[in-house]
Amino acid sequence: MKVRETPPFAPVLMESTRAIGYSLEAAIADIIDNSIAAKAGKVQLFFFPVENAYVCILDNGKGMNNEQIDIAMQYGSKSPTEVRDASDLGRYGLGLKTASLSQCRILTVVSKQGNLLVGRRWDLDYIAETGNWSLLILDEQDINTIPHISNLKEQECGTLVVWQNLDRLLMGEIDYEKSLGRKMDEVRCHLELVFHRYLSGETGIKKLEIQFNGVKIKVADPFLIKKSTQAMDEETLVVRGKRIVVRPYILPHISKMTEEERKQLGGKEGIRRQQGFYVYRNKRLLIWGTWFRMMRQGDLSKLARVMVDIPNDLDDLWTLDIKKSHAVPPAEVRRNLQVVIDRIADKSKRTWTYRGKKEITDAVEHMWTRMKTPNSGISYEINRNHPLVEQIIEETPAVRGKLETLLKHIERGIPFNQLYVDLNNDEKIENDTEFEETEIQKTLEHMLSVMPSSILRIEFLTRIEHTEPFCSCPNVIKDLRDKEDL
Repeated sequence: MKVRETPPFAPVLMESTRAIGYSLEAAIADIIDNSIAAKAGKVQLFFFPVENAYVCILDNGKGMNNEQIDIAMQYGSKSPTEVRDASDLGRYGLGLKTASLSQCRILTVVSKQGNLLVGRRWDLDYIAETGNWSLLILDEQDINTIPHISNLKEQECGTLVVWQNLDRLLMGEIDYEKSLGRKMDEVRCHLELVFHRYLSGETGIKKLEIQFNGVKIKVADPFLIKKSTQAMDEETLVVRGKRIVVRPYILPHISKMTEEERKQLGGKEGIRRQQGFYVYRNKRLLIWGTWFRMMRQGDLSKLARVMVDIPNDLDDLWTLDIKKSHAVPPAEVRRNLQVVIDRIADKSKRTWTYRGKKEITDAVEHMWTRMKTPNSGISYEINRNHPLVEQIIEETPAVRGKLETLLKHIERGIPFNQLYVDLNNDEKIENDTEFEETEIQKTLEHMLSVMPSSILRIEFLTRIEHTEPFCSCPNVIKDLRDKEDL
């Protein structure tokens, strides 16, 4: 048997790998993965959208020497089956090259370790001329012309990645400056989410600071952990001797979120589209907003989000792609996740139905009653036995007929279609807010003032302990009862 070596033709392969499908934000996140692997505590992004536009990514990691930078610039420099450090966010040995050249035609990398400054460059136009894997080795004069090289020189160590000739990034755009400005905002939002656990300095990982044109980016916590409830205890799944940690959360009801929180949790697509699993590899967010086809995205489960932590040892089982933006749980994990889905979906439904209030039983007398109609439909009726309705009739019996007519018109006039649209768009419904304690107290004092005896007032206070909206202010009811007992 004969063997013939057929090495890939550099210009064709390098042009082909540009079409892997990186977005700008995913490409930059891939570069930052390398910074984290290099133990960087700070990453600076510089966007220059005019004239000779460029993108620079500078970190203060441990940097590289001549041998290391050659390996970093080599295609397929590390096997995906090779055992990696537990904190390594890489996978295929392609990220730096494929991510960068998906956005530009000239990739320059300069790295510094103490007094040693080394630089390499891939220039696709030069590769097309030579027809070879012609990696350019930069001399001191070349390095000094690179944007933001002075920032790197000021550091003890670190690496500067520069993208120039941004052909893909600005393709089809008329107003380059405006287009790049919009893309900057998308990148900022993406990084705030993908690296939020690093940005917040979560226990067990080195805190990371990311600056965007000199401005420090914020943390976008998709679980709103300080306000959310943990739906159930975290569960640990063991696969091939490695631990996968699952931690489900239920977001607070939308009425309890601020405008900024709703925007952070839902973005353009809304909170409903962001429900589901959030899969992290070494605390870096890979994929989010999906139930992996184990459950349909619905309105009643829109507040459910599940944090799943996987180690890099199980990349092959999760079929992780080059861009690190796609992963599928293996069958043995899916079985365990299905149990979590069933339980958390029920809790999300209760949170949504009861406006974020914790109710163990349905012993509360509600203002609205949900009814099953004979034709299997649903209707909502104002509770005719509610104390506020009863008192109006008791005080003025003659209005009973007119009041009944008014209530029926209110019930039939509910703008369900518009409500559905507003809720799906995660609009805050101002009506859906808790009564202030002072407002409840004034209402009760007025209702008690028309009752002729203390016995009737105490009986009334006892009843409304379990009636909306008064049951939300037990201290007010207690104080009013204590006054009657004096």
